[in-house]
Amino acid sequence: MQSKPKHFVTPEKTRHHAEILANRVRNRFRHLSRRFKREGIECFRLYDRDIPEVRAVVDWYAGHVVVAEYERLQTGPDWLPHMARAVAQALGVPPEKTHTRRRRTNTKEGPRYGKIDFKKERFKVRERDLQFWVNLDDYLDTGLFSDHRDTRVIVRKLAAGKDFLNLYAYTGAFTCAAAAGGARTTVSVDRSLNYINWIKDNLELNGLWSPQHTLVQSDVAKFLAQARRERRSFTLAFVDPPSFFSARGGPASGGKDPGMGTTFDINRDHPELLRNVLKVMAPGSTVLFSTNHQRFEPRLEGLPVKNLIELTPKTIPEDYRNRRVHRCWQMESL
Repeated sequence: MQSKPKHFVTPEKTRHHAEILANRVRNRFRHLSRRFKREGIECFRLYDRDIPEVRAVVDWYAGHVVVAEYERLQTGPDWLPHMARAVAQALGVPPEKTHTRRRRTNTKEGPRYGKIDFKKERFKVRERDLQFWVNLDDYLDTGLFSDHRDTRVIVRKLAAGKDFLNLYAYTGAFTCAAAAGGARTTVSVDRSLNYINWIKDNLELNGLWSPQHTLVQSDVAKFLAQARRERRSFTLAFVDPPSFFSARGGPASGGKDPGMGTTFDINRDHPELLRNVLKVMAPGSTVLFSTNHQRFEPRLEGLPVKNLIELTPKTIPEDYRNRRVHRCWQMESL
């Protein structure tokens, strides 16, 4: 018989964890919800691994809660359901609006946005004067990264009259922000057709869909190589790659197609990725680069840019205790 892990969480500890998590979430909701409601923000973080022994995050999505555990052998299969029930009871959220996730800290395993269910149930949430579709059941990520809500404000302020490029565009929240800010054109690039369609849905939801917005299903490296051959040029870009992925002709290969099995590693490959991005930017254009890799080691000094600054302190919202949930830089092409 397999022995339990050395520090196995007992039922008594599980109940204790549930109690302190419920108390913390209740207090945070009371502190944050009224002001966020006035600002039109319906998605925010209520708990961010605040207490070391309770390795969970809790997010609010317009009356729904998502409770995620960073997986440990010590907790076993019953720990997360206990935490979710405690959070739901503390906030008065019914079971059908309570959602759970199990996250692995080793993100090299599996795709970034792997499918975990097939309910296909989406609903609308507000972020200030924009709306977005979210899906809280089918994917590990929900369709909206609320830790970047203030970064979207920055992009929106920069976007007027710009030709905006959104790489690794996911569901296009930054494309909507740029479009709302008066971007002349936008191009959104993602490998997933599902997310390309989601971008269009989000643009339509906000009354922003028009021929000036182009959606491209492609590997980013292939798109950048083609854009350079066609001498296309952009004046504002947002680049937020996943930490790891298997790529066909990815940044690590310099745009060549080495076949399946090539991997992108953010720590290894971000300088070459950014150099390729800068080749399609007009002189004096702005590039914002972000990553959520918790052990990211930036190597940005040799890039052909000026006015390189780290924006991270300005882009992390107050509801995120982890002040490095992402890191973000702004640079200007030469």
